[in-house]
Amino acid sequence: MDYTNSAPAGLDLSKLSEKDKHELQQFVINEAQKTRIQQTVHTLTDTCWKKCVTGTIRNGKLDRNEETCAQNCVDRFLDANITVIKHLESMRN
Repeated sequence: MDYTNSAPAGLDLSKLSEKDKHELQQFVINEAQKTRIQQTVHTLTDTCWKKCVTGTIRNGKLDRNEETCAQNCVDRFLDANITVIKHLESMRN
């Protein structure tokens, strides 16, 4: 991957060693993965909140029905994601 044209102003990545370039590339990949995970958690939270929290939160707790709904929502979301990942992995092989 060529970083010389995408580097911040004043930073010449062509002067990095191959090892440093590889480490930088791995760092960028790791940060992108973290971002995707954070976006997924945000989507999950938003979806389940809108679906399940219908009343006013009293004493900092959800009522029993909201709590059950939220737990089921999270479980189904994770089940769906795992199913998709397994399917994509099987297509790759």
